[in-house]
Amino acid sequence: MFAINMEDAKKELKIPDKILIFDTTLRDGEQSPGIALTVDEKIRIAQALDDIGVNKIEVGFPAVSEGEMESAKSIGDLGLNANVSGLARVVESDIDAVIDSGLDYVHLFIGTSPLHRDYKLKKSKEEIISQAIRAVEYAKDHGLTVEFSAEDSTRTELNYLIEFYKAVENAGTDIINVPDTVGILTPATTRKLIRTLRKKINIPISLHFHNDFGLAVGNSIIGVEEGANQVHCTINGIGERAGNTCLEELVVSLKIAYGANIDVDTTKLFNTSNFIGSITNIKLPPNKPIVGENVFTHESGIHVDGILKNVATYEPIPPEIVGHQRRITLGKHTGRASIKSKLDALHLDVTSKQFENIFKQVKTLGDKGICVSDEDLKSIVITELATTGKEYIKLLGLNVMTGESVSATATVRLSIEVIF
Repeated sequence: MFAINMEDAKKELKIPDKILIFDTTLRDGEQSPGIALTVDEKIRIAQALDDIGVNKIEVGFPAVSEGEMESAKSIGDLGLNANVSGLARVVESDIDAVIDSGLDYVHLFIGTSPLHRDYKLKKSKEEIISQAIRAVEYAKDHGLTVEFSAEDSTRTELNYLIEFYKAVENAGTDIINVPDTVGILTPATTRKLIRTLRKKINIPISLHFHNDFGLAVGNSIIGVEEGANQVHCTINGIGERAGNTCLEELVVSLKIAYGANIDVDTTKLFNTSNFIGSITNIKLPPNKPIVGENVFTHESGIHVDGILKNVATYEPIPPEIVGHQRRITLGKHTGRASIKSKLDALHLDVTSKQFENIFKQVKTLGDKGICVSDEDLKSIVITELATTGKEYIKLLGLNVMTGESVSATATVRLSIEVIF
């Protein structure tokens, strides 16, 4: 049997010494259909993101509304550990809005692909580069840190993309960002693109990948392998259309599989995911990797038997690493080991015959499509124990008082043997 030695694999992989997490939950994440965050909600989310240790937080687009400006100002005033940035087009008024909000980090963008040049912007290649250079110089003259995105870079001619990024680098840009705006990259094309850019660009490279084909996390990992040292992410992978690179999936994958140096505290991911999910009102599927309700839940008898002997048999990581918890559920796939573990947890002793009857009832309910909860199991056990003839509840006394001008009352004295 072929087995992968993960430690040996890690030694062969060359990734940057430090991977920065640029969280865009409050900007690109909010662009998910149906999400509209208030200023207070944005503040609470920013504090939660800072608490888990993301390096940068994109708070929004200050120029687009008064609410966005207020959010940027309020979050900028919180004194967070994370760098706080605002989005801006390559126009002075947008950059001024970032400056007026009190932020010192601007994320500039302009479309570079033929589609964007010809249909959206109606500008030539030269005009776009010239406008980008002026914007960088203006932002730097006002003391801003500049990150620059060539929007739709993955559908831009490679030679022109390199020319564009070199131009904004020479103008003073601090970090370039590579957006896969419509999520068309594959692992192979990601590797080729980032490897090529890494050879041509001398400043740090960041990644902003969309998940239209379900490849955002995988492509981001490939980009990191090729030298990108920052990744744009969102909690729960929210974002336009199919969303963005999912923060919790990327961070855990890089830390576990690559031993990457990332500041995010993974033990807070489950609670943060639930917290932001409740605010955005986007319900996660139960099988969502890392933070889904079913990720550390086991029903199959074979799996539970293995888990009870050694949790690593059917879990790649302990749930505690991401702040989750392990659950064993009962249904038609349940084995005897599952029920025994549940009964042991309830400190219940039953006879062999009673155990077999309980086991059969669980299986019967499972075959009817019913998932047997802990409360269901308790009811089954109580019913089964009652067949012993033992009285668990005894009536010791009953007193009734009534009368024409007296409210009727009754007092009952019981002896109850607690089962659970």
